Amino acid sequence: MSVNVENLSVAYRSRRGDVTAVDNVSFSLADGEIMGLAGESGSGKSTLGNALVYLDPRMKTTGGKVSVDRRELPIADNGAMRHRRMTEVSLVPQYAMSALTPTRKIGRMISDLLKSHHVKDRAAVMTELWRRLELIGLKEDVLSKYSFELSGGMRQRVTIIMSTLLNPSLLVADEVTSALDVSSQRAVGEMLTEFRDRGYIKSAITITHDLAILAQIADSIAIMYAGRLAERAPTSVLVDSPLHPYTQALLNSLPAVGVRHDQVTLTGIPGRPPSLVNPPTGCRFRERCPFAFAKCTETPPFEEIKPGHLVACWKVSQENADLAGAGQGLPVREKV
Repeated sequence: MSVNVENLSVAYRSRRGDVTAVDNVSFSLADGEIMGLAGESGSGKSTLGNALVYLDPRMKTTGGKVSVDRRELPIADNGAMRHRRMTEVSLVPQYAMSALTPTRKIGRMISDLLKSHHVKDRAAVMTELWRRLELIGLKEDVLSKYSFELSGGMRQRVTIIMSTLLNPSLLVADEVTSALDVSSQRAVGEMLTEFRDRGYIKSAITITHDLAILAQIADSIAIMYAGRLAERAPTSVLVDSPLHPYTQALLNSLPAVGVRHDQVTLTGIPGRPPSLVNPPTGCRFRERCPFAFAKCTETPPFEEIKPGHLVACWKVSQENADLAGAGQGLPVREKV
């Protein structure tokens, strides 16, 4: 198992007290797995990704642990994490295209990166860098350019190359396609899978609100809502047979390929996500859920309904228990 996250909780410090943005989240990634992490804005998905690298001083880990290649990461200690970044875990941050220093050439930034991590055989790393630039269709002269001389897609690819140059076990890619045109989105997505296939990274978490992108590149998808995981399954299973009402609602809000706008009416999700300053008890989706019942005032367990398919929903658990007692499997659930 490449990555293991156990009962991770992360809070932000605020004047009104700590705001728990990630609440008791657990999951694991196998070697070679790309997991998509999706949800509405404010669901906690970017906080979860950042917590694995710990770059934001406003955050504090209030519980849980993270292990990569069976070694626990000191995620509560930013100083200790400095020596583990880029080699064990690395982040392509949200708004990554703005993360490149505009007053330094790309080659100089890469040189500084190697120096800060005390890379001894820099010649070998630079040879590998040129190989990777060629792989993704960039010429060596990109190293002599400033970031503002590059297109958005080129800057994004350079950022990903820098984040993976030391072959981290885990890459966290936060909204890496959100500011790109369709062709650049596809190129970046193919770049992530190519780097995984070539062993430049062992596994990856791709964070986005765009389920269509995840359907193309992710092996599994996890859906996050109000700081907690609502559902996780292999990509094809989650897209074709979602079980959690929130996942169903998310998918129903997406336009189908090839369907004209006058042929179908998209349905939004009524209501709004709860405040994490004072979140509701029980299932946090219950006030927006058309299937909510009395049991939903209690917190549902995030449990495996089928092999590899985990859901936190009392109604799904009840249906599964009833069908198991009758000797049947859980049927494909109709979308909301």
